[in-house]
Amino acid sequence: MQRMALATLLALTTGGFALAEVKTETVSYTYDGATLKGFLAWDDSVSGKRPGVLVVHEWWGLNDYARKRAEMLAKLGYVAFACDMYGEGKVAAHPQEAGKFATAVRSNAKTWHGRAQAALKVLQENDKVDPKRLAAIGYCFGGSTALQLAFTGADIKAAVSFHGALTPPTEEQAKAIKAKILVCHGALDSFIPEKVCQEFRASLEKGNVDYQFIYYAGARHGFTVEGAEKKMDGLAYNANADHRSWREMKALFDEVFAAPK
Repeated sequence: MQRMALATLLALTTGGFALAEVKTETVSYTYDGATLKGFLAWDDSVSGKRPGVLVVHEWWGLNDYARKRAEMLAKLGYVAFACDMYGEGKVAAHPQEAGKFATAVRSNAKTWHGRAQAALKVLQENDKVDPKRLAAIGYCFGGSTALQLAFTGADIKAAVSFHGALTPPTEEQAKAIKAKILVCHGALDSFIPEKVCQEFRASLEKGNVDYQFIYYAGARHGFTVEGAEKKMDGLAYNANADHRSWREMKALFDEVFAAPK
């Protein structure tokens, strides 16, 4: 009797559906002779093709933080791919090393855009993904990369930057943007001058880009990363900004493609 009662309870609580379980795997891909090692995450209880979200890491490289965000997206029902912008899964241990890695990529537009596009192709070709419903998000260096991907005219529905660097698009780049843009920015971010924010917004306005630019009060650079203040000066976690910016991202995804049930 006890076993029958337990079985009945399980059936009722699961509604007869398979329990959600996030699966992950390392995916190797290449660009211009470089081997890149990304991290794919999905919920195997979701059937059919679903939206895919590219996740671009901070300047530290593809570490546990980027993987965690990919898994969070997978729990929402998306297929998430945390890409590798440095090659061979390199991760920096110190700010000087991180700066060196990031600068090496950003200083070569062909490499920067090409590696981001190669990662997006991994999502497009995944058999679980609807290639017409794609988005890109990123943190710090990754935020600027997600924006740069949009500037190339990539076929994505949305690009979201969390405390990312803000390089204003050229007039030609702004016209090429197909994605809706969301910039989540700390009001006290000492790394990005307000003048740059205004120039960035002006460029999007001139290009008639559909964008949101949200300032979070009291938030500094790295506001979504718990313990960020321990890594270097000028960084600090801000729980309100973290939670609110994630909600804004989800709301945008609800708008640009149907939210997974």
